[in-house]
Amino acid sequence: MNNFLQIANSGILYLIVGVILAFVVFFCVFFLVRSYRAGVKMGMDKKLLRRAITSSATFTAIPSISILLGVLALAGSIGVPVAWLRLSVIGNLQYEATVAAIAAQGMGKALDASILNMSDLITILLTMTIGIIWSCVLTVFFLKKYTKKLAGQNKIKKNSNAPSFSSIAMISMFIALCAAFLGNYVADFIVNGVKVPVLTAIVSALIMSFFEYLIKKKGHKGLESFSLALAMIIAMCAAIVFSKILGGM
Repeated sequence: MNNFLQIANSGILYLIVGVILAFVVFFCVFFLVRSYRAGVKMGMDKKLLRRAITSSATFTAIPSISILLGVLALAGSIGVPVAWLRLSVIGNLQYEATVAAIAAQGMGKALDASILNMSDLITILLTMTIGIIWSCVLTVFFLKKYTKKLAGQNKIKKNSNAPSFSSIAMISMFIALCAAFLGNYVADFIVNGVKVPVLTAIVSALIMSFFEYLIKKKGHKGLESFSLALAMIIAMCAAIVFSKILGGM
């Protein structure tokens, strides 16, 4: 392990991240207990409440594999503690990995621990933090007003088949995100002849399309909670195979 990863995986960072995550877990348990007691107070069956808790935990376990994969993917570049923190509290793999790579490219480097130093790590973390903090800030000041506006629009469109603004905004965001990733992969393929990202993206699209077919056409609704994690695992395996065959190109 080089000096960069030794510091990025140091005990003090594990301690800091552990304290933050313990704080988050505490409030999760706190609200879980409060919700359970509120349900009992409302007259809900305790067995039903316990069953809901158990089933929710079960159906959360498999989809969380995608988060674990994200931690493993980022850990080799920015260390386990930071990757663990970012993907446990506020971040997601698509954002974190992309912004970290953009920050490294801005410094004229690749997101590779073997060529990064501590100054680079600080720059990458600041870029990742500043880029994502606005969702929290804007939520504090504008979420209430925004939800009221959406509620008013939903009342107007209650008897209409037209999609709501929130649905359009969410779909547009994902289309833009996919376009940005695919555009980068295609450009890298055209300019540098790098084939692995494009082939992996094609495999991912085919796998997700297959899952969507099973969910919507065949009625396998249980796959909804697992499709993302399974698609990521299959795509990562495909990327390894393509890299071995094509030599990383």
